[in-house]
Amino acid sequence: MESAPQRKKRVTITDVARHAGVSTAAVSKVLRNAYGVSPAMQERVRAAMAELNYRPHAAARGMRGRTYTIGVLLDNIRNTFFADILDGIRDALRDSEYTVMIGAAGFDADSQAKTIRSMVDRQMDGLILIAPGTVRTEVLATAQSTPTVVIGHHDASDLHDSVLDADGLGAGLVVDHLVSLGHRDIALVSSPGSRASKWTRTPEIVLADGYLEAMERHGLQAYARVHKTAYSDEGGHKAGLSLLASPDRPTAIMTGADVAALGVWRAAHELGLRVPEDVSLVGYNNTAIADLATVQLTSVDQAGRTMGSTAAKMLIERVEGHRDRATQVTMTPRLVIRHSTAAPTRP
Repeated sequence: MESAPQRKKRVTITDVARHAGVSTAAVSKVLRNAYGVSPAMQERVRAAMAELNYRPHAAARGMRGRTYTIGVLLDNIRNTFFADILDGIRDALRDSEYTVMIGAAGFDADSQAKTIRSMVDRQMDGLILIAPGTVRTEVLATAQSTPTVVIGHHDASDLHDSVLDADGLGAGLVVDHLVSLGHRDIALVSSPGSRASKWTRTPEIVLADGYLEAMERHGLQAYARVHKTAYSDEGGHKAGLSLLASPDRPTAIMTGADVAALGVWRAAHELGLRVPEDVSLVGYNNTAIADLATVQLTSVDQAGRTMGSTAAKMLIERVEGHRDRATQVTMTPRLVIRHSTAAPTRP
């Protein structure tokens, strides 16, 4: 836990003027590159901004008031689980004055950091970051001045609120289910994550730990294997081809996301294998696609909609000053069994 309980005030144009010993009008002229500002004044004001780490806002410069906008960061809009989270955020804010602005920043840490800074510069009242891949120190620095909720990561902090799933428990539910059907050779397809981000307890790390612990609990550690790939159809497809074309192909595969499970399913079809007759398949998130009549994917439900609504409510509490201490809320996963898992047809 970080030891900085005090939230830093966002630096304003008034702070810059006071620090530089000039008027706010003078600072405004420097920000606007107005005509008639002397080089000495430019240097004086810009030095004050640098010393105070002041970044001018893209809108309403020099004015600080609530904008009733909430920024939501995610890596892409194709992950259907994120849609569940966004639905929950919308539910919580439907009867309020707040508007949600979405930043789909991609997987690159620098691009995500740029999007977060842009949201802060536009004076968004608070941020909801869905499994951010940006460097953790950047998130902590942002949370010191802007109320922030992080969804997914298990790293606790005194600076931001957290909403997460008990991913280790979820992995255990899957392994227990597959073992009860008679499976022993069970593989996990998980996201590689980013070591450079400095998050130590990301969902994929906790999920993998839970999987390995469950395999060991059943005496199956010799069969345990974790295949790293992106949580996407393409990533799952590549993982599926690698695992299912090998001489020692597993009889069951668990993936950390439903979308990756569908990629594995596609690979199985291309290799002439049937689900679940030749390989059992389990997803994670229990998104809408898992319950499609033609899919019927066994999946772990981590209550994405509830995660979103909980995150939004927690954020508004911080924005409106009803709470100043960080809180972490953990969802309890449940396994939804459908038709993609069955007893193995070979040992």
